[in-house]
Amino acid sequence: MAKPVILAVDDDPEVLQAVSRDLRREYGDRFRVLRADSGATALEALQQVKLRNEPVAQFVVDQRMPQMSGVEFLEQAIKLFPEAKRVLLTAYADTEAAIRAINTAQIDYYLLKPWDPPEERLYPVLNDLLDDWLSSYRPPFEGIRVIGSRWAPETHQVKDFLARNSIPYQWLDIETEPEAPNLVTYAECGAAHLPLVLFPDGSKLIQPTNSQIAEKIGLSTRAQKPFYDLVIVGGGPAGLAAAVYGASEGLRTVMIEREAPGGQAGTSSRIENYLGFPVGLSGADLARRAVTQARRFGVEILSPQEVKGVRVEDPYRIVVLSDGSEISCHVLMIATGVSWRKLNVPGIEKLSGAGVYYGAAMTEALSCQNEDVYIVGGANSAGQAAMYMSKYASNVTMLVRGDSLAKSMSQYLIDQIAATKNIQVCLHCSVVEVKGETSLEAITIAHADTGEKETLSATSLFIMIGAEPCTDWLDGVVERDERGFVITGRDLMHDGRRPRGWTLDRDPFLLESSVPGIFAAGDVRHGSVKRVASGVGEGSIAVQFVHQYLSKV
Repeated sequence: MAKPVILAVDDDPEVLQAVSRDLRREYGDRFRVLRADSGATALEALQQVKLRNEPVAQFVVDQRMPQMSGVEFLEQAIKLFPEAKRVLLTAYADTEAAIRAINTAQIDYYLLKPWDPPEERLYPVLNDLLDDWLSSYRPPFEGIRVIGSRWAPETHQVKDFLARNSIPYQWLDIETEPEAPNLVTYAECGAAHLPLVLFPDGSKLIQPTNSQIAEKIGLSTRAQKPFYDLVIVGGGPAGLAAAVYGASEGLRTVMIEREAPGGQAGTSSRIENYLGFPVGLSGADLARRAVTQARRFGVEILSPQEVKGVRVEDPYRIVVLSDGSEISCHVLMIATGVSWRKLNVPGIEKLSGAGVYYGAAMTEALSCQNEDVYIVGGANSAGQAAMYMSKYASNVTMLVRGDSLAKSMSQYLIDQIAATKNIQVCLHCSVVEVKGETSLEAITIAHADTGEKETLSATSLFIMIGAEPCTDWLDGVVERDERGFVITGRDLMHDGRRPRGWTLDRDPFLLESSVPGIFAAGDVRHGSVKRVASGVGEGSIAVQFVHQYLSKV
């Protein structure tokens, strides 16, 4: 925790050195003593302190300074730190001005120079003021702060990236937080260049990419080695399970995740049917636990990093990353999961991230306080999101195209939704248009059972429909079905014949693709059960087949 600041300001070098010395001797163990030789220099220093989000406990300021008097400095300084105590250092001739300043600049005390001995003439006064300040002091948030507009897609991207990587941050809306515009000014950012990300060390990033943030917070995007036994592409439940089991059994393992460990499951607000957790757990908590476990066994995690292609040069499989680098391996595991299918209706493209969100977007839940929220989808993810959003929103409306939730949602969720008063389920409903210039303003809903359409005011629309595999980078390498899911095991066999190009004298293993040594697990696999537990199971048992493959290489 950063120490609160005591700032000494005096234009006389000898006096400044003396007061700084006395302050450090008495308070250096509890406070950070800073000094400045002019009011202007002190204000610049205070702006940097503000950007680091450090508290200021006390100003000890000389009255007679050129360009800016002590009182003039304090009048500006208290705008930055209104709770800080103010002490004015004066000569005997300035006592009348100091007394007037008690009212005009809200001076807490004035001290005559010299103050020797400090044990009698300095410390008792400062101790009393500091005790008073400490009695109401609440430590500020120590971590990353994000400043931007709620309706800016770039801001949503930053918030979502930090949240999904379990990085604590403080969100300051430029339109509602009084302090936000000042911080933007101190950082020399400009409102047109938001979002602004401030770090505890005082550094900043303006309109950063995920990779820039990752580098700043210490995430790894580059492999430490050129070769691994096992490369896993995708950090969802299946990929994490494969990483844990592979590394724990001695395989040199690297996992590559393009967004954040946890995948789509990591955005789930509550998973209540996962074995061993009777009260449920969030997707973020599951991901955090799995990542900790994987790293404990020595798994190297590259995130955010994306695989752009793969080629086979037996006995090696070589993956090409988005930065142009390459990693070789004996075995490649595909666990990229699925992405939400885009809703193709008029007006939606420009509002993505500005009121229209794909997935649960838990980062936006607090912003939806006392608002009406609409969720498109009728499967478990949509139900979990509805339950979570109901804690903040006035009303949550689920827009379900089918005639029942029972076809795609677990019964426990159906029961919870039915018992939650501020959740409504609209069956036979679909969104056919969204409206808004810079942010979502309204949605048009079509009722299939009546043929009617209605337009409703809306500021937040969360879309959780369908699933599309992220497998374009595998085009021409492994067999996929018409939707892009990777075909594995027995599904590759046609009339007892092995897949075209198969080079081994055996059938493909259960989770092996049409290329020996390339496996698939989890939602990306053709015919898989789209559940978290199933993904974990497939990722775990896939390692058994990896060992069998390696034993024959």
